[in-house]
Amino acid sequence: MFYPGEASALRASIELLLERAAVDAALLAPPKALIVPHAGYPYSGPIAAAAYARLAPLRDRISRVVLIGPSHHAYFAGIALPQAEVFSTPLGDIRVDIELKTELLDGGDVLVSDVPHAAEHCLEVQLPFLQMILEEFTILPLVAGVASPEEVAAVLADVWGGDETLVLASSDLSHYHSYQSARSIDARTVAAIVARQPTLSSEQACGAVGINGLLTLAQEMNLAVEKIAYLNSGDTAGDRTRVVGYGAFAVHES
Repeated sequence: MFYPGEASALRASIELLLERAAVDAALLAPPKALIVPHAGYPYSGPIAAAAYARLAPLRDRISRVVLIGPSHHAYFAGIALPQAEVFSTPLGDIRVDIELKTELLDGGDVLVSDVPHAAEHCLEVQLPFLQMILEEFTILPLVAGVASPEEVAAVLADVWGGDETLVLASSDLSHYHSYQSARSIDARTVAAIVARQPTLSSEQACGAVGINGLLTLAQEMNLAVEKIAYLNSGDTAGDRTRVVGYGAFAVHES
């Protein structure tokens, strides 16, 4: 539904997006965390690629990716890890990080259920980009239901790790406003994210639960947040009567 289902077509699609988004990432501060959109690649792919292009110098350094995104289909309290131990895309399988999973479960801050993950796209749609950019890596896929910024921040802090770990929050911005209204709404949201204000609503960003947790942790650790790119679907692949906003951001430890 969100990208080509055949491996060679998917690989070509991502290669083109990354080529168009290419930057001299070696001259930029390496991100510790990213905020990346999760729509179909024709819509949000250019913005996602702008974020993933920043990871090129870290290709052989990152071996773990912690992903957090919102539950679009299941209503529940807390943060859910899958029971499944492998996620599959047309580009191959990715192992769930059993060590990190066990640490979180031992702490009692997350639950285990495949239900929130079964039909959820917000994390899975990120995986082919990661497979194209990184070498060998494991994932810790977290789907958040109803959870406070402090609860999310505590979980992310537990798995923050070092240079080997990338944290990725998956979220689109405003939904189904006119083009100009969306730009105005999203401009305020972008400013709040860069200012590390963990007060976003789900109307501002569907993945607000993950972003607010990440921003809370960024405040606690005094991390800088940088806007990488912004567009909406009226700029990429849709009409301008009802658009969805897409933003990409980097969180830096230094």
